[in-house]
Amino acid sequence: MPIIDLRSDTVTKPTEEMFKTMIAAPLGDDVLGDDPTVILLQKETASLLGKEAALFVPSGTMSNQLALKAQTQPGDQIILEDGAHIYRYEGGASAALAGVLNTCIECEGGQITWDDISKSLNPDNVHCAPPSLVCLENTHNTSGGRILCQDHVEEIGSNSHRLGLRVHLDGARLWHTHVVTGISMAELCSPVDTVSVCFSKALGAPVGSVLAGDKGVIERAWRFRKMMGGGMRQAGLLAAACIFALENHIERLEADHRQAKQLATGLDHPAIKVNHPVDTNIVIMDVAGKSASQGNDEALLQHLNDHQIRAMGFGPGRVRLIPNLGTNAEQMDQVLDVLNSFPGEVN
Repeated sequence: MPIIDLRSDTVTKPTEEMFKTMIAAPLGDDVLGDDPTVILLQKETASLLGKEAALFVPSGTMSNQLALKAQTQPGDQIILEDGAHIYRYEGGASAALAGVLNTCIECEGGQITWDDISKSLNPDNVHCAPPSLVCLENTHNTSGGRILCQDHVEEIGSNSHRLGLRVHLDGARLWHTHVVTGISMAELCSPVDTVSVCFSKALGAPVGSVLAGDKGVIERAWRFRKMMGGGMRQAGLLAAACIFALENHIERLEADHRQAKQLATGLDHPAIKVNHPVDTNIVIMDVAGKSASQGNDEALLQHLNDHQIRAMGFGPGRVRLIPNLGTNAEQMDQVLDVLNSFPGEVN
């Protein structure tokens, strides 16, 4: 049986049509600022997100960290939700590269509000790190691809700006929010100053993210990208894949959402539960009990692997599945058969 890879939506391979677009792309030297395909991608993405300018970078982590570096000073306080990718999964870069103090707020389902943020802002006091940046994440990965309430985002944006704070949005999977809600990408981004979007998650491009914002911040980010080793030469090969993804792979995300709901609703095992609303393409399963030699989450991963299904451990007792460009509904039926036949017991 062919492998069904649900570890992430980053595991996809470029389609044949995407490859053809990449090969045909006109190229230049992006470090010198003259790769025409990169320039086109940056202009199209900035326009789509309703921002003045944009910068193409290798990864979502670099994009987020450039946003922090370009909008803060070392010693500043930034505010994030406790499960934020910027805080949990970017190698401590906010401390190492931007030198900022992370203040993390634990919120149900990642649904951070202005009330949460306002209570966590340091006072204007020489003893405290001055707050400068609020960071949001939409969709929220560790909460199972949850969509942020746009009313909350707008309230956070207006109140942050009233206090002189800037707002960054980690929108690696913001495409999903657009598809589910019907709200334009520009409207979703209008309350924030900068936004990072990822083309290698869900959209099927092999590499690449874009940071968008006002021209001044993007100019600073460009300088810091060079400092961090993120300057690429004939990057139009990669940018062409991102342009193809923009034009062809956004609306098809509905299929990933249907497959995720198919998994969540078809799951029927006493030891495996999905304890979050499935808004988009991420399914996080809590696995109860223990086997004699290992946690049941590890046993479940092995059980799936034995049946040519790849999944990802997502902390103690948790397993994550993400349908993607390379999967289909028939495969989800196969996955459900394997999940529901799991021999683990509830202890």
